[in-house]
Amino acid sequence: MTSAELLDHGLAELGLDLAAETRAKLLAYAALIAKWNKVYNLTAIRTEAEIVTLHLLDSLTVLPHIDVPRIADIGSGAGLPGIVLAIVRPELEVHTVDTVQKKATFMRQAGIELGLKNLTAHHVRVEQWQSEERFPAVISRAFSDISDFVALTRHLLVPGGRWLAMKGVYPHDELSHLPAEVKLVEAIPLSLPGAGDTHRHLIVLKAD
Repeated sequence: MTSAELLDHGLAELGLDLAAETRAKLLAYAALIAKWNKVYNLTAIRTEAEIVTLHLLDSLTVLPHIDVPRIADIGSGAGLPGIVLAIVRPELEVHTVDTVQKKATFMRQAGIELGLKNLTAHHVRVEQWQSEERFPAVISRAFSDISDFVALTRHLLVPGGRWLAMKGVYPHDELSHLPAEVKLVEAIPLSLPGAGDTHRHLIVLKAD
């Protein structure tokens, strides 16, 4: 199955009807990751087919739950899920943040090549980043621990803002170590096309 066929099958399973131009941009982004990966080691996932399934489609699983005008993607790496969201939602203002220079450089170049005027990539430690305007939501697919994610990004959220943590199996232990004022709003099971019984959850949190 080609990358385009994998993407189309996955989008159908997710119930997402994307324009041909948007699908083409997603595939162009996958090709960019594969190309840069040969030199810069952006991700351990190597083939375009795996990139489509384990990066693009995985990022798209959260799309129905993104209902804000601005979002920051923390520890974005190669731009996941931030660049995917920026491609599919051109009206969404997306900021991606990573501490690794080569990854921030890649994200900036991808934004230029894909014509993503709604994307800004930042090379900075998140705890040192002071955005001019706070965000209604911050998201991460890469943080290993939810408590760290919450602690390092609290200054970026507007009052009443939400943390969106993309996780695998339901993180019982991590949630048990959250500060008392941080509450679980929702734990949303996600289904990843082409990944069999792989477990995915979107953990939504807010502070009192």
